[in-house]
Amino acid sequence: MSGHTLVLWDIDLTLLDARGLGHQWYRTALREAAGLDLRVVPSFPGRTERAITMELLTAHDLEPTDELIEALHAELVGVAAREYHALSGLGRVLPGALAALEALSGRDDVVQSLVTGNLVEIARFKMEAFGLHPHVDFEIGGYGHVSEHRPALVLEAKRLAAAKHGREFRAVVVGDTPHDVDAALHHDAIAIGVATGRSTVDELREAGAHVVLTDLADTAAVLAAVLDR
Repeated sequence: MSGHTLVLWDIDLTLLDARGLGHQWYRTALREAAGLDLRVVPSFPGRTERAITMELLTAHDLEPTDELIEALHAELVGVAAREYHALSGLGRVLPGALAALEALSGRDDVVQSLVTGNLVEIARFKMEAFGLHPHVDFEIGGYGHVSEHRPALVLEAKRLAAAKHGREFRAVVVGDTPHDVDAALHHDAIAIGVATGRSTVDELREAGAHVVLTDLADTAAVLAAVLDR
């Protein structure tokens, strides 16, 4: 049965903690795609892969053409693919993440997917490496190649979900940064902030989150936040 609530999860520092991988992967990808060493590291939290890539190329005096962006993204996917079998040793599932995904996936009024700055291939690698993948529908997510603006990812996920299921959804976005909150509010979605990243509870509240959780460890609290009508 198609669900009534569309839950859109961020990955990094919401479900998983794999800090440092992005820097390493971009270092390799920039060298392979453009023959340059990484000199300037963009800000990663809450931003899309396209936004990060555009800033990175500009900072290294390269024009961020679609062709070069696509080349860099292809190298990122290649790096992630090569390191796939080591991923589970390079990070950890955050407390309560698996239990929350499992509890929601057992409901016939909920559909789960992702709104993440990651490319779809990298999102799959991360979710599969940590055993979280069975609980989300990758086909209806919003991913980092779509736009440099994160609200566009929420819009894309809502559009894909509506097209697949033939109905409109009540959308809920769960993430750890003000960017996640802003993206949700931009499209009248419920914004749930989780203070497991670099943003504090107060910062997430100030950004306008409808609910702020310190983490996902209390499954009942997560379900209440997501399902509260």
